[in-house]
Amino acid sequence: MPGTPLSSPPTRFAYLGPEGTFAEAALSTVVAPSEGARYPQPSVAAALAAVRSGDADAALVPLENSVEGSVPATMDGLADGALLVIGREVFLPVTMALVSRPGVALSDVRSLASHPHALAQSARWLSANLPGVSPLPATSTAAAAAAVAAGEFDAAVCAPIAAQRYGLATLVDDIADHAGAVTRFVLVAPPGELPPPTGNDKTSLVAVVGDRTGALLELLGEFAVRGISLTRIESRPTRERLGVYSFSLDCEGHIADARVGEALAALHRVCDDVRFLGSYPRADGRENKPVPATAGDPAFAEAAQWLGAIRGTTPS
Repeated sequence: MPGTPLSSPPTRFAYLGPEGTFAEAALSTVVAPSEGARYPQPSVAAALAAVRSGDADAALVPLENSVEGSVPATMDGLADGALLVIGREVFLPVTMALVSRPGVALSDVRSLASHPHALAQSARWLSANLPGVSPLPATSTAAAAAAVAAGEFDAAVCAPIAAQRYGLATLVDDIADHAGAVTRFVLVAPPGELPPPTGNDKTSLVAVVGDRTGALLELLGEFAVRGISLTRIESRPTRERLGVYSFSLDCEGHIADARVGEALAALHRVCDDVRFLGSYPRADGRENKPVPATAGDPAFAEAAQWLGAIRGTTPS
């Protein structure tokens, strides 16, 4: 399939499959089935690879969960390889259901499978209600549901959409140990035109710091001195050697904002590497913190004019 020009809206979407995953449910909130072709992939890495090869225009992949934390495969996949940028984020409430083939009762369940994150999110319920069953990991919740439909396991923990997709019966609704769990997905594509600032945006990036004293403090300081709030920061090994880490982070604001652009430029000076992963509208229902007057674009513009007047490059 030929690649779609970067200026064209995406029409071919890869996502973490198979059919019936939470990723498919999240994608459905962004793109109606009639608006584009969908290509389920066996892993996050495969979904990202489909975009990099031109077989898909964009990919929707999970980035973090409110209970289990970040998804390393997505963090590493965006930090390495050809650059992909985030154009949108999607927050999906996660409801775990215990499903089986029609006619199977809870007392009949002797084998169970699901994705490790789903098993972790329902571990207490499973231990209390199926104490003699040892859950087995699957590549996704939907893959576990498909395996149940094929007779490989008695039951699966999955999204309700998977039960519908594979003709399974729901034994118990909502078995998650923590009510209100949410997974954050991101829609990524090759670099192109950035979404314009909305006034309530996030910017994502990966910064690699060297093995030197105060490197992390130096990185954080570039945001603090410009009045920029971080909404997420996590470290990952670069796999080069011990002591060298990359930091995956999100901050409030848009790359078009003077304070954010200046912070990233400063990181480019002090870090071993900086990878800009996009600026996009915030979608978690929260408002960015008020920008201090000293950190707003007018303050940066006035300071630049003042400096230019001293240097003799702009009129006073």
